Amino acid sequence: MPRPNVTIGRLSKSTGVHIETIRYYEKIGLLPHPPRTASGYRQYDGEFEKRLTFVSRCRELGFSLSEIKTLLELVDGGNYTCEEVRQITLEHKNSVQRKITDLRRLEKTLTNISKNCKGTTVPDCPIIEALFERQ
Repeated sequence: MPRPNVTIGRLSKSTGVHIETIRYYEKIGLLPHPPRTASGYRQYDGEFEKRLTFVSRCRELGFSLSEIKTLLELVDGGNYTCEEVRQITLEHKNSVQRKITDLRRLEKTLTNISKNCKGTTVPDCPIIEALFERQ
């Protein structure tokens, strides 16, 4: 049985995606513009919810809007291979790995400059001094 059309508020509630985010996704083309009632209310069916869930899940995994758009273009074209999707995913994974490396380096630096601070009330702070230094 097909799912009845729902308003943007119900779609938001069922997916956990804010109304303004749904409107933004429509504006940038990640979601198609839904049909409207005579009084102007947007009406979403199950396909909208499925697509919004896809976009939301991609965002949870850190995919950029551009990467999501590329994935959806492949799906919408209907002529894609699993290898194409795999390549996009692997490129994203490599980007995540680079960010993890950068965050570990940042953590190490913050740990090192924090070690020099005794936490006293004197105005001289070794953390502030370290932040003024060039690396």
